[in-house]
Amino acid sequence: MSVELHHRAVVADTHNDLLMAVTARPPRQWASFFRERWLPQLHEGGVNVQVLPVFIDDQYRPEGALRQTLRMIECAHTLAEGNPDAVRLCLDGAQIDQALGEGRIALVLALESAPGLDANVELLPTLHRLGVRVASIAHWGRTALADGSGEDATAGRLTAAGVETVREMERLGMIFDISHLSAAGVEHVLELATRPVMATHSSARALRDHHRNLTDDQIRAVAATGGVVCVNFLAAFLSEDPAEYTVDRLVDHIEHIVGVGGIDHVGLGPDFVREVMNDLTPPCCEDLGYGEIDPLAVLPGLDGPRGLPLVTEALVGRGVPEDDIVKILGGNVLRLFRAELGRPR
Repeated sequence: MSVELHHRAVVADTHNDLLMAVTARPPRQWASFFRERWLPQLHEGGVNVQVLPVFIDDQYRPEGALRQTLRMIECAHTLAEGNPDAVRLCLDGAQIDQALGEGRIALVLALESAPGLDANVELLPTLHRLGVRVASIAHWGRTALADGSGEDATAGRLTAAGVETVREMERLGMIFDISHLSAAGVEHVLELATRPVMATHSSARALRDHHRNLTDDQIRAVAATGGVVCVNFLAAFLSEDPAEYTVDRLVDHIEHIVGVGGIDHVGLGPDFVREVMNDLTPPCCEDLGYGEIDPLAVLPGLDGPRGLPLVTEALVGRGVPEDDIVKILGGNVLRLFRAELGRPR
């Protein structure tokens, strides 16, 4: 029953860094490598909507950040154009619905921390023209726009350029992503936002006290905008105890966010990084500020997209109603994308 339900539902994964692995290959191999390595995983996992973050590794920052940003965006276009029977790079809700109706995976481009932008907010329309529809403005540390959650002790809010970025993203019809943003930065964004915001890959701080997770107040505030909190699957963000690195613990976080923010404001942001990090030639992601966190620790069976049906199985096992499961798997994200992607103010 759970497998049938999983593949009948729209499954949206709002954070998979696969572009990092694809762009590590020569450009002539981008489309074929995606088809051979990643497409089977997405199909087996039942993924219908895949957000592709553009994350710039340490070796490219700061001088090469914009160049690598453009290269990764080009990669997304190339793999879509090279696999037109299987995927479509979508710019708005109508294109997502068309892709789903044709049995293709809808791809959505996102920026993670936007180091290529720096303080040049005037480049946002350019990136929007190239297909970017979701963006965050910080990772673990400080950027020209805001502080990441690793800098919470500074109580830093958005810079003037960061404030301008929020306003420009809303004008363009891009969705603001608060994942990785500092607590003060999240508060600032929520003060400014006039449109829904989302957290593409953040879990519940009430269950795991880590700065990368969201407090109950933050979860309620995101829900109040009409946005969605998409739960991160990274094991160490779910529990401090390796014995609790289980799918059940993931469902604990899902159910907690449902209880705090409501069933209409929860999604899945797996953040499958182990294969990507293992696949890249070192140095990869040398200093992300993880500290005691092991980013390669995974939940059994959930080291990649193939394992996503396990989430549905666990939700069914908890007695979660079918309609609610459909919302969690992707219905809520789909609703948000239909309403907001590409809709200029």
